[in-house]
Amino acid sequence: MAGRVEGKVAFITGAARGQGRSHAIRLAQEGADIIAVDICEDIPSVTRFYKGATEADLAETVEQVEALDRRIVATKADVRDHDALKAALDDGVAQLGHVDIVSANAGIFIFGDQSHLVSEEDWKDVTDINQTGVWHTCKAAIPHLIEQRTGGSIIITSSTAGLKGTPNVAPYTASKHAVVGLMRTLALELAPHSIRVNTVHPTGVDTGMIQNEATYRLFLPDADHPSRDDAAPIFATTNALPVPWVDPVDISNAVLFLASDESRYVTGLELKVDAGYTIK
Repeated sequence: MAGRVEGKVAFITGAARGQGRSHAIRLAQEGADIIAVDICEDIPSVTRFYKGATEADLAETVEQVEALDRRIVATKADVRDHDALKAALDDGVAQLGHVDIVSANAGIFIFGDQSHLVSEEDWKDVTDINQTGVWHTCKAAIPHLIEQRTGGSIIITSSTAGLKGTPNVAPYTASKHAVVGLMRTLALELAPHSIRVNTVHPTGVDTGMIQNEATYRLFLPDADHPSRDDAAPIFATTNALPVPWVDPVDISNAVLFLASDESRYVTGLELKVDAGYTIK
């Protein structure tokens, strides 16, 4: 039986680890070749929370995709740099022939201060990566999708924070709301070309972005060195279903659905994979 995205090529940002790597592997399992990019370095404003991905991480993504007998073109590139991002995509298209799926996944998470106390650097970094970086990703890919005349699917990673207010996470919440507006606009603009555009809205996902002491401390401010086990019961109280967080593959399965022809008439959708977070 053919894979659900057999013969398609997926462009994925933030592909070195976490959700991005999971998306690359899941789409490759279902027959897609991959164009992968990641900044592969620390971002100074973020390192007080968690470390950035590395070139070794991106190489591991390449190895896992190739182990599935799929092709992958991987490039170190920053989504804040449109020219570099476009060059990475153009090279991938030149090698793989086309692009059909866009997963605008790259993002960062900064938190802790009330909105009026957020630093200029923190606001700028989150906005430049989470909002402008998504626009750059779409801007680089859309001309290819239109010129190919074969339709396509753009999947933007938002968040539950893109659907409801989240105290002490103003830059992230604002950026994740912003990409929903971008999605809705692109869905209308690109519909005549049979290009679909949707957002995915995860609750907490079991990746390094939340699995770190700084994030645990957001929920357990009085603990000296809170652990994953300490944090899990608190995280679970935020979801309706009795789980503290979901696995990366749970988001990847949603991306796969939106990338496949199973969702051929789905556009402008905010797909929640949130364990009931937004209804609680």
